[in-house]
Amino acid sequence: MESKNIQFKTNLNCGGCVSKVSADLNNAEGVCEWNVDTSHSDKILTVKSNGITEEEIIEIIKKKGFIAESHSA
Repeated sequence: MESKNIQFKTNLNCGGCVSKVSADLNNAEGVCEWNVDTSHSDKILTVKSNGITEEEIIEIIKKKGFIAESHSA
């Protein structure tokens, strides 16, 4: 399966927020790598997906008490 980058607008606005979702994203099947640009006004989460869906990523973020919505690059 070809990997693709998926971007999300989030409210992960600091290192503490990012650390709260880090273990879940690191352990999620189908996530190759990810990062959050906390300096961007939309706090863009970019996930290199190898099978995980946008909905699954959004659910991971929501379970930790944060917001993620699909963001077109």
